[in-house]
Amino acid sequence: MKGLNDDATRSNPIDVVLVGGPDDLPETARRLRAPASGGTIKVPHRGGYEHFEHDRRTGRPEGQEPAVFRWTMRTRIAE
Repeated sequence: MKGLNDDATRSNPIDVVLVGGPDDLPETARRLRAPASGGTIKVPHRGGYEHFEHDRRTGRPEGQEPAVFRWTMRTRIAE
């Protein structure tokens, strides 16, 4: 069941910082805006995807530091 604020949350992006993963992932790719409702982020990189999950231990009070997403795995792009 969809909550009352689901659409508003998806359309209201937040600042995110990606931590971990490959050393050659550019710093510009590590800071981005993402939907507030997302628990995972998938970034294309060197013929595959780097997967990051929201680190819920790092709270994000409204208007403060970016949400932290930590690297979890890499997958290849299917041919």
